Amino acid sequence: MDYVTLLQAAELMSVSVKTVRRRIADGTLPAYRCGRRVIRVRIADLDSAFHRIPSARW
Repeated sequence: MDYVTLLQAAELMSVSVKTVRRRIADGTLPAYRCGRRVIRVRIADLDSAFHRIPSARW
């Protein structure tokens, strides 16, 4: 399965569906429409949505 629903994407990222929708709206997370109302997100795009936060300690 290459594409997941917004609910599945939220569960994979451990965030709310509202957060996933915000990321789609601001362009951070690409999404694809399947029909008029169905929105899907690629799993590969979820992996790239995460980025490393540098630690304050070295």
